[in-house]
Amino acid sequence: MASYRIRQYREQDYDAVRTLFARGILEHAPAGYRHILRSARAQLGLLILFAAVRAAAGYWVLGLAAVALALAATWPVVRSFSTSYVQEALCTDLCDISTSYLRAPDSCFWVAEAGGSVVGMVAVAPAQDPAERGVALELKRMSVSKDYRGQGISKALCGEVLHFARARGYGAVVLSTSMVQVAAQRLYEGQGFKKVGTFSPSLLGSLLCFQIFHYRCDLPGGTA
Repeated sequence: MASYRIRQYREQDYDAVRTLFARGILEHAPAGYRHILRSARAQLGLLILFAAVRAAAGYWVLGLAAVALALAATWPVVRSFSTSYVQEALCTDLCDISTSYLRAPDSCFWVAEAGGSVVGMVAVAPAQDPAERGVALELKRMSVSKDYRGQGISKALCGEVLHFARARGYGAVVLSTSMVQVAAQRLYEGQGFKKVGTFSPSLLGSLLCFQIFHYRCDLPGGTA
């Protein structure tokens, strides 16, 4: 097991952090694609497409070809969820990390370093939901390099956020993660987070049965 240390973000970490975040998000696109294809709605739609083309053309091969084309067209649409999310993050808070997290109140950004390289990251900021403002902080941008998973880095980064929020008197930490990030869900639930809601990121996401899970961890002794 490689040794690592958790420290606060520095300006020289900028490129490594942005690359780590983008890779971590984009690697979930195939899982999202498989999840959507396994949904009853998608399978019914493909069946109807096959039947309609076969009935119109009179050849089952053309029906199969239509299904294949539909599958091929669905992949870039599903991947766009990840790419759009990455682009938005890189153009907003991850564009100027120091301003977003180190100079803002009740915010911080940590990295995990191993062998002189950044292999993990996490941020915390005031909750975006107005109902949670002043009550909860939000865990954001959690990511660990694939080569360093299973070594307790994610748990340690999560612990930094919980300690930070508790030290400032907040009553809870909230976060959002996609339905296909199963390992992340297990990590958060193991740290005391409970699922408190689900939502779709867009109308298209709703049609494709893609959901985001909202989690909350109540902190003992919080007074904010």
